[in-house]
Amino acid sequence: QLRTVESGGGLVQPGGSLRLSCAISGFTLDYSTVGWFRQAPGKERERVSCISSGDGSTFYADGVKGRFTISRDNYNRTVILQMNNLKPEDTAVYYCAIQRSRQCASDPEEYDYWGQGTQVTVSS
Repeated sequence: QLRTVESGGGLVQPGGSLRLSCAISGFTLDYSTVGWFRQAPGKERERVSCISSGDGSTFYADGVKGRFTISRDNYNRTVILQMNNLKPEDTAVYYCAIQRSRQCASDPEEYDYWGQGTQVTVSS
């Protein structure tokens, strides 16, 4: 069974940066995507970024374009979400998830494996 473990969250002031890491264990295929989602209290879980393990294509939500960067290592065992110029509205629990597909889906229901999340708090 595939497993994902998120790390790197914490408390940061507006304008600061955090680097989230998703460690992937278990059997993996190139035929998959890895997405980063976030969920704030009382809100729906939303996709912020995604990367294809096959061709490396990426997706960014409109609200994070130019600020967040997703990347993966050569073995597809670690996926990074570099978050710069953080804003208070970025505050949420961030989750790493795996989808067995070639293209990144927006619906979290399309993703098959989820980690426990890491808390990101952006506050003065």
